Amino acid sequence: MNMVVETTISSAVRSVRTQMVGVEALAEALAGPELSQAFEAAVAAIGSAKGRLIVTGMGKSGLIGRKIAATMASTGTPSLYIHPAEASHGDLGMITSDDMVLALTWSGETTELTDIITYCRRFDVVLAVITSHRNSTAGRAADICLTLPRVPEACPNQLAPTTSTTIQVILGDALAVALVERRGFSASEFRVFHPGGKLGAQLLTVADLMGRGDALPVIGLDASLTDATIEMSRKRYGSTAVVDAEGRLVGAFTDGDLRRSITTGSLDDNIARHMTTRPLAVGSSMLASEALRVMNENAVSLLFVCDDDRLIGAVHVHDVLRAGIA
Repeated sequence: MNMVVETTISSAVRSVRTQMVGVEALAEALAGPELSQAFEAAVAAIGSAKGRLIVTGMGKSGLIGRKIAATMASTGTPSLYIHPAEASHGDLGMITSDDMVLALTWSGETTELTDIITYCRRFDVVLAVITSHRNSTAGRAADICLTLPRVPEACPNQLAPTTSTTIQVILGDALAVALVERRGFSASEFRVFHPGGKLGAQLLTVADLMGRGDALPVIGLDASLTDATIEMSRKRYGSTAVVDAEGRLVGAFTDGDLRRSITTGSLDDNIARHMTTRPLAVGSSMLASEALRVMNENAVSLLFVCDDDRLIGAVHVHDVLRAGIA
């Protein structure tokens, strides 16, 4: 039993290490003149395309192509996958002269890609090919040929695509990341395409969660302790902001301040005597996850939100936790 386990684990380790060798070979190729120039040309072409990036490939390369298209689309590069067989039966009509095609074929001789390659040449559609054979049919037809290093497969029979598909997907990710950096794709833009789930929650900003308008507890500097207590009681935050005549945040009055003021002051006192000065405030564009960190580090449950020094909202820890951020 132990020998079986050892054989299984040693096989798994050998598979991983074989693919690590392939990844290292890809890194070395990217540092070399041929692939680096082709990579820069591909990034420039995709980034300047007026239309979409059309990704295609057959078999395992097609599955990798689907992943590349999905990654591109989610990071600001309009993209879709077209199956080469379906392309030959009408889906070529989905490709316009404003688009660019990225074809994946390890051998460069995938017959199912023939019609797409011919279509690109006929209608002057920019064609980039990811292949390990520069002088293959697809490699020669390409405007941009991204030539992958020939690496050993993890498959003991050297048949099942393993290492080859690994470096295909890594090169696709490298293209997507380079395009993100090229256009300065921000976290807020990323959230537009990822509104759901844990990732969407992590990309929420303070502006998405804060209370504003009538929900915001706020009084002026001329308010009394009574006014502050009433305003704080009417709203759900357990605190009220204090602003000057220009709407600038100058203080806060909390439940704790109220308890302390009962024994030392009068209900007619001006709020300035009892408020906490220089309360914590954040900008509306701050990620809600970062606001939660600020709350935890300062042991507070409420942050006021200011833009250009003017009070515009308030965000409570319960708002953040309710959104799924923790």
